[in-house]
Amino acid sequence: MKYSKTIFAVTLAIASLGITVSAKADTVTARCDVFPRGEDRATSSGLCTFSQRQGFVSIELQDGRRYELSPVGDQPGNYLDQNGRAAYRQSGMGDGGHIYRLATESIFVYWDTTPYKEEPQNAQASNVQVGDPVPGLQDLVGARAGQAEDVVIQRGYEFVKSEPSGDSVYGYWRETRTNSCAVIRTADGRYKSIVYGLETSCDN
Repeated sequence: MKYSKTIFAVTLAIASLGITVSAKADTVTARCDVFPRGEDRATSSGLCTFSQRQGFVSIELQDGRRYELSPVGDQPGNYLDQNGRAAYRQSGMGDGGHIYRLATESIFVYWDTTPYKEEPQNAQASNVQVGDPVPGLQDLVGARAGQAEDVVIQRGYEFVKSEPSGDSVYGYWRETRTNSCAVIRTADGRYKSIVYGLETSCDN
């Protein structure tokens, strides 16, 4: 009997340790863009904390706002928020992150936090090649130009100038972290490409 109790205690300790490790592994720093329902313009964009345990989802933004989603029903991806309102997870981002549709807003959770990583000034400048995609803005390719500009600014870019060419307009943006020049090509009202250009291209 004593031996059985010892085995049970050891098993319980190992199980508890496994739960702790699993819980820790399910909490990550991500990037969250928040959009009012039905709109393409984000009202906030920045680092956030994403947690998922046993189907329960928790998202905490940098400004302290917190979203608690509890699984409901037999269909995965359906939730109730902390106020008891329906919410669901939408597919479409593949391995890049999650999309959560709430009653009054949508939250896009990206695993890539590149735009908000703290790096020394000009840390990337020497590694940037002309024509390389700007990694922190690729999710905006295809977005409506006028509505995506606020997100570009929130992610640390300063508008310099724009130049028309054929059926496109090229916008030049200074990446404040590295002083590199990002070039956004717009056609038919949407961003078609976002790549690095010559640093001199961002001279006024």
